[in-house]
Amino acid sequence: MRVIVKIENKLHPRNLHQGRYDLEALSATLPELKAFLFTNDYGNLTLDFANPKAVKSLNRALLKHFYQVGFWDIPDGFLCPPIPGRADYIHHLADLLAQSNAEKTPKGTKFKVLDIGTGANLIYPILGNAIYDWSFVGSELNPKAIESAKQILAKNPQLEDKIELRLQPDPSKIFSTIIQPGEFFDLTLCNPPFHESAKAAQEGSQRKVRNLTGKPVAKAELNFGGQAAELWTEGGELAFVRKMIQESVQFKNQVCWFTTLISKSENLPAILKMLGQVGIQGQKVVEMSQGNKKSRFVAWTFLSLKQQKA
Repeated sequence: MRVIVKIENKLHPRNLHQGRYDLEALSATLPELKAFLFTNDYGNLTLDFANPKAVKSLNRALLKHFYQVGFWDIPDGFLCPPIPGRADYIHHLADLLAQSNAEKTPKGTKFKVLDIGTGANLIYPILGNAIYDWSFVGSELNPKAIESAKQILAKNPQLEDKIELRLQPDPSKIFSTIIQPGEFFDLTLCNPPFHESAKAAQEGSQRKVRNLTGKPVAKAELNFGGQAAELWTEGGELAFVRKMIQESVQFKNQVCWFTTLISKSENLPAILKMLGQVGIQGQKVVEMSQGNKKSRFVAWTFLSLKQQKA
């Protein structure tokens, strides 16, 4: 059965990041943020969102202020994620699990989640553990990203025993070699690479910088960065998600809900058609909104409702 959940033009009601950033409070939590703040022409305190160092400092402040994460950093050039939007995905995933958990929001380390492509930033495991105390496995292709994620864990002892990192040795695989025999996950999540080439990724970066600054750029040093595997893959988002769906069949009894973000709404019909061909028991499309930015994720399960509850 297909279910499409439409969300109003705002963040999830449990998301802590409603409205404008309280930059004064955030800079009190993390004084280094003050260096990037200025008063704009309208008399409002603001931040240069086109400056990668400013955005990284904002993330540090948000993670410390709201989630008690004392250390967070990423190597130059790696993806610097927008915290409010990432938290929204986590909250909506909690709602998804609640449907087979007697409508109770699932909390505790007994809930186990797999983050595909956890990245150098480790953002989904950090948020999922801080908000709901879920335990995580984060898989990653890039050894440098794994080292960065390990550093974050080592400097945040409260996370070390709840987040496990696994290096994916085979770039042609997604779940294989990561999900072990006899292992079960309540959820998988993923923010897949959505461009089909390095050129397309660079053009997308240029558009974002142009929108932020109002100025054209020849080459973008984008505020959120991004390595090749984070931003693009051969065939783009559609090819990646097709591979994910095909591989999920092998692990249909080891995962309650498979999920992935879908950046391009025009890819949805093809993705839903693929899901209809692999014998799933249920699927959902959850549309999310952060201001003017629209996003969505697709979820599918091979388990009956009785099996999900069990």
